[in-house]
Amino acid sequence: MFFASDNSGPAHPSVMDAVMAANSGFAKAYGADPLMDQVRARIREVFEAPEAAVYLVATGTAANALSLGTLCQPFETVFCSPVAHIHEDECNAPEFYTGGAKLTLVGTGDKMTPDALRQAICKEENRGVHGPQRGPVSITQVTERGTIYTLDELRALCAVAKEYDLSVQLDGARFANALVALDCSPADMTWKAGVDVVCFGGTKNGCLGVEAVIFFDPAKAWEFELRRKRGAHLFSKHRYLSAQMAGYLNEDAWLDCARSANAKCARLVEGLKSVPGVTFMYEPQANIVFFAMPRVAHKRLFAAGAVYHIWSGSLEGDDPGEPVEARLVCDWSIPDDEIDRFLELARG
Repeated sequence: MFFASDNSGPAHPSVMDAVMAANSGFAKAYGADPLMDQVRARIREVFEAPEAAVYLVATGTAANALSLGTLCQPFETVFCSPVAHIHEDECNAPEFYTGGAKLTLVGTGDKMTPDALRQAICKEENRGVHGPQRGPVSITQVTERGTIYTLDELRALCAVAKEYDLSVQLDGARFANALVALDCSPADMTWKAGVDVVCFGGTKNGCLGVEAVIFFDPAKAWEFELRRKRGAHLFSKHRYLSAQMAGYLNEDAWLDCARSANAKCARLVEGLKSVPGVTFMYEPQANIVFFAMPRVAHKRLFAAGAVYHIWSGSLEGDDPGEPVEARLVCDWSIPDDEIDRFLELARG
């Protein structure tokens, strides 16, 4: 009953098979391998972007920090949600890789609104040399609270950014989960909406460790290559990154994994609705659940070996019925019987 993170699950067989197939003979290093040519062509096809520049790195933090570093000058600021991964979970890597650019937090929730974004933008670049200049907008899809921007919401945020001639970066660590939930095309959720750069996640959705950074306008491509090398994120044996992404994209394994994870989450949510005392902190829309449940039920689950994160509150306390907030994340591979056992224990 492992619901701690989709980082914790196994790699998809298609990914493992591709890595093993690549582990034979010799191949050029540093991204010059033939597999990378195939990956680049496939991603361009998937995103309907024949001119896109496509690069691979091993971590989501590298993808975010290097892409933002390419878009942002040290004296600028990046606009993002207060709970964005780049703000809460990357140990100031974006600030480091941009050379010191700050983050400006927009609104109070996991999803930015056009009005809040416009207000935040208008507050910057009005103090001349003394204040930060306006920089890129970073949008997280799926958000860190498990919600999803609709296509209209994405278009509206991008439109505000374009009013001020600002680039838009999409943190898509769970890109596939959002895509299958919206039932749209990758192009619809990125460049057609106004996104300039997307970090196309693989690690949380069935890969060992690979993320693609896609620049829809290749004008910044060379600068990204330089930053990737200077930042120590250019793999020598790059073919093993290429192989992962090739396996991930093969026969749409990436979509199958996302559909599975989302479906398992929906099963979990439906079951939680029948557990006495359960309330949801956010509407579950992909593969993440934030919920509150009586302390006694959490204790029962942890005693039985369930693994997940308490988000707010404590298991220690005198009131067994006191609500304690927690987060559950469904990996593509979690067996249904483990979900059902979790729910049975929760009900008591």
